[in-house]
Amino acid sequence: MKRLFAFGLIIALGCVLWPESNSSAGTQPAPSPAATGREPIRPLPLKMELDARKVALGKALFHEPKLSRDNTISCASCHDLSRGGTDRRQYSLGLNNAEGSINAPTVFNSGFNFRQFWDGRAATLEDQIDGPVQHPAEMGATWADVVAKLRDTPQYAAAFKETYPDGVQSKNVKDAIAHFERSLITPNARFDQFLRGEQTALNSEEREGYRKFKQYGCVSCHQGVNIGGNMFETLGAMADYFAERGNVTKSDYGRFNVTGKEEDRFAFKVPSLRNVAVTAPYFHDGSAQTLEEAVAVMGKYQLGRPLSPEDIDHIAKFLRTLTGQYEGKPLQEVAR
Repeated sequence: MKRLFAFGLIIALGCVLWPESNSSAGTQPAPSPAATGREPIRPLPLKMELDARKVALGKALFHEPKLSRDNTISCASCHDLSRGGTDRRQYSLGLNNAEGSINAPTVFNSGFNFRQFWDGRAATLEDQIDGPVQHPAEMGATWADVVAKLRDTPQYAAAFKETYPDGVQSKNVKDAIAHFERSLITPNARFDQFLRGEQTALNSEEREGYRKFKQYGCVSCHQGVNIGGNMFETLGAMADYFAERGNVTKSDYGRFNVTGKEEDRFAFKVPSLRNVAVTAPYFHDGSAQTLEEAVAVMGKYQLGRPLSPEDIDHIAKFLRTLTGQYEGKPLQEVAR
């Protein structure tokens, strides 16, 4: 009850703090959001200041199948940078094609998340790396085996010696991969350009979608630089998502699996909406195949109100402006 009350209060505050604009589709653009200073979303930084040697080593390790028990699975297997930092599957495949039980979130911009994993069980990117490497159905390795294999690989032995005084150690492997993951930012989305004052970066329908995104209170959970990733929320705050979907599994318990607190049952880290158009399917269970479907589900279960087809279309159009660039090139949207 406390979580539901707080959720309703946040939505109410959202409508006060970010009220519906007087402008609508087809009218003159509003003043620059960057000039008003009142927007709930901030643009991504254009670059990150990181140790280039650690980033380069982390990139190699991110794509290195030797981190898995049988040398077949790498971090990139489930977080393909050419597929929006995901594998675009409902559930990822691990060792011997074993299927997981939860949708793999994107690795892009993950350094801006306040916790890692859907249930927030890892406080940092370094902590997160322990999970898949040692999970028996994912990469199935031990750090002792991983370190031994890397030490036996001349290029890695040399790279670690050059980058870390104590050479190949599990903590250094995790540090290097985390450095690379923090470099995976996707700046310069059209919406970021809009926030920086380029009013023509969005057309009238996309601006209307953003207006409705704020009007409905979506920004209550999806705000900040990562447009999410900075709080936990119950899936089904306004209607029972799991009762209607059925077939509840342990993965559906979310944050409860970490804390054991009943108030955390069915609570998940709010996902970032950056690059959401390139990371289908959606939600922890991968149940929504399109942006339009995901928006409709959120309207029903999180806002407690049905959204009209026109509103869904406008909000989805706005969400497609959140696709950024990696290494100077726009990420590729999932075919519709």
